Amino acid sequence: MQRFTARSLLAAATLMLAIPAAQAQVRDGMPGNPPSTATQRAMDNATDTVTTPDGTPGNPPGTALGRAGDQVTREAQDLNRRAGDPANLNNRPDGTPGNPPGTAATRALDRAAGTNTSGAYPQQSDGMPGNPPGTALGRAVNGR
Repeated sequence: MQRFTARSLLAAATLMLAIPAAQAQVRDGMPGNPPSTATQRAMDNATDTVTTPDGTPGNPPGTALGRAGDQVTREAQDLNRRAGDPANLNNRPDGTPGNPPGTAATRALDRAAGTNTSGAYPQQSDGMPGNPPGTALGRAVNGR
């Protein structure tokens, strides 16, 4: 059975910390650390292609997926702007033109239940024509 001394354990720990630190100091593409990863370089050699760094001719910054997402976002924002900003990207306050009071969820509840929780349907408030005070159950119990 092998016996480990404190000195040998300290030496091993120091070595384990020193190797990644030394590797981290050599940037990609610098002497001793060719560009990309070994896997990518092997793929480049097998397919006779060269992977160029982001932002260089033939390889714009970011990933294709990221650029596609950015394009979709720009198109959605443009469509929203041309439609009069129904998504309220301009942060208009509640109750102003194009942004009725409440949230879409509370307005949907109001439409479904005939209430005015959102404040967008004052004609559905208690005591208004077509909506007498109280609830239907309360009126039935009280005989109104």
